[in-house]
Amino acid sequence: MFKPYGEDFGEDIPYIEIEDKKYAEKENWEIGFGLQAADSLKPSSYALELAEKNYNGKLSFEEVVKELKNYHSSNKTKNRQSEADISAARITEILTNGTFRLSPSTLKEYHNIIFQGIEDFKYPVGEFRKTNLLKEEDVLNNTSVEYVNFASIKNTLEYDFDTEKEKSYTGLNKFEIVKETTKFISGIWQIHPFREGNTRTIATFCIMYLRQFGFKVDNKPFFKNAKYFRDSLVLSNAPRNFKTNIFLNKFMQNAFLNTNHILSEEEILDWSNNSEISDIRKKIIENFDIESKK
Repeated sequence: MFKPYGEDFGEDIPYIEIEDKKYAEKENWEIGFGLQAADSLKPSSYALELAEKNYNGKLSFEEVVKELKNYHSSNKTKNRQSEADISAARITEILTNGTFRLSPSTLKEYHNIIFQGIEDFKYPVGEFRKTNLLKEEDVLNNTSVEYVNFASIKNTLEYDFDTEKEKSYTGLNKFEIVKETTKFISGIWQIHPFREGNTRTIATFCIMYLRQFGFKVDNKPFFKNAKYFRDSLVLSNAPRNFKTNIFLNKFMQNAFLNTNHILSEEEILDWSNNSEISDIRKKIIENFDIESKK
């Protein structure tokens, strides 16, 4: 796997060429598959079979993607099925072999890797959107998050990334680090730099970034609660009467700090359907404070 490079050039300490891993851990596949639910997509049973062959060392990533493309082309599958399957494989490969740099260019790179060459994906790949967006959200009573104007995406991202680079995490405990990085990730999501595929791209970026701090991701929240993750991002960036970070903090603490908050869609809807001064919202806040102190 490791090949010395430079021995013939008189180097005392030669560079080592490192080959990408061809096989992933099952947990990375589960994250890739689970994140499809953020866009109401579901992997095919065939993709699950191929993933099993990959994490058992029988098929490489390249072979899996080739098989998936042939399968969807031959069967003319619909409902964005090829997008769900192939983007899941690509997310898994990034989590297995991807590099990380704290830069907007990394977002572009990940988006390009995840969605390139997918016939079902009809939007520009690896490029910032060139139109403004709105999306009616159930958790906002069919109103929309106010996403950044497309003309300001580049400058807003650069500002947020520069601010994050200047931030000092020295002396913070692990809960404080996750809380601060969560604010940064939520801000990137609110910018919504791409026409489609933002949540899957930014979730991948989030995992890779938290790994830089030494955190290990628990795959279960991303595998089982991707819709909750997206809805919590919506509420984190919602108008004042809906806005809260409670649900996003619950998700992130479960994913990176091994807490056991209940990630309930019903609780999110209870928050959305009640007023700021309601007893239900007060109870949700109170319960989170109690859970966080355990």
